Amino acid sequence: MTPADRPSIALVLAAPRGFCAGVDRAIQIVERALERFGAPVYVRHEIVHNRFVVDSLAAKGAVFVDELDEVPPGAHVVFSAHGVPKSVPADAEARRLSYLDATCPLVSKVHREAERHHREGRLIVLIGHAGHPEVIGTMGQLPAGAVLLIETVADVAALQVPHGEPLAYITQTTLSVDDTAGIIAALKQRFPQIEGPKKEDICYATTNRQVAVKAIAAHSDAVLVIGAPNSSNSLRLVEVAKREGCRIALLVQRAVDIDWTALEGVKSVGITAGASAPELLVEEVIAAFRERYSVTVREIETATESVQFKLPVALDASAA
Repeated sequence: MTPADRPSIALVLAAPRGFCAGVDRAIQIVERALERFGAPVYVRHEIVHNRFVVDSLAAKGAVFVDELDEVPPGAHVVFSAHGVPKSVPADAEARRLSYLDATCPLVSKVHREAERHHREGRLIVLIGHAGHPEVIGTMGQLPAGAVLLIETVADVAALQVPHGEPLAYITQTTLSVDDTAGIIAALKQRFPQIEGPKKEDICYATTNRQVAVKAIAAHSDAVLVIGAPNSSNSLRLVEVAKREGCRIALLVQRAVDIDWTALEGVKSVGITAGASAPELLVEEVIAAFRERYSVTVREIETATESVQFKLPVALDASAA
């Protein structure tokens, strides 16, 4: 097919999209650790939920492990951006491992909230997805039974709380803003005295990317979300696009994963990327469209992000 014969398609890019400050910091921690200490540097779990990022770091000398017993004595290890239970750094110290904590500061903020509520005698309700590393890490900040996990409005009705027990709620940072608002409303209706966070727990990047997806969905026949299937914030973007009425909303990890058959007859495609997906993958997807279509590209920006997080002092060259 010659360029003149290609059908036309409009690509609508969401902004902001892709890497957030917490992901950028976590990746820098691994890269700086490799520069400072040399390979291998061990990483407990995926540093962020993106296979391309993980493979890129592995090629530089990072070794990804499931648990600390896979790390040899005296080695350097990094904890993922999702946060870890308190038992993990304690285990690292017991094993005399040198560790760096790449937990996103906004996840750490939720951890500190949980600790404060527990200290002040409140039973904590955590809104989040069972089994997600962030939820495991948050619940692991406190003794067993101190945190009750719920996922839906229906779970609120089923909550069993001792009469008169003071309550507080916290949330996973990567949830659907709209879904979470409904769960919080149900909690407040059933438990009017429940304490909430001083500042919303769902992080700025999750919120901004969901707002941006709503904006591009209004101008798109289909939406592609570039992200990993185990990425909570990416999955939420697919859900938001569908809720906004986009009949085709697909999650793809790379351009090779695009279902071109599903896009037949589509005239406009919105494109965004989860907070763990690098811009390089967005460019790869656009290039794949250019091979098949006569493409026009425009961007809809709904927010400007300037957040940056400091690196650990042990790695921050500016602090040296």
